[in-house]
Amino acid sequence: MQYNNRSIVLAELIGLRARVIDCLDRKQRGLEGLVIDETKNSIVLQCDEGTKRVIKAISTFRFYSGRRSFVVRGEEINFRSYERLEKGMKFYKKRASE
Repeated sequence: MQYNNRSIVLAELIGLRARVIDCLDRKQRGLEGLVIDETKNSIVLQCDEGTKRVIKAISTFRFYSGRRSFVVRGEEINFRSYERLEKGMKFYKKRASE
């Protein structure tokens, strides 16, 4: 899949590298790793320190796809992956195209 600033909110996130750039839980700020699982409310990262579960709704992420990166607020992806196409469309329309 070709990721861009709009499609990232609709895309499959498992397999992408991610960094938590902001979170209400200060301990989770700066976590970085590979997305290995995703639920409706959380993302599981494989970090150097082991696996870490990050709550989507209270976090802001930077996802990396090759040389490109995209900042995504947790509320934009706070759906089950199979619901994201339907429910995430409002965020897709609001995001700036590249």
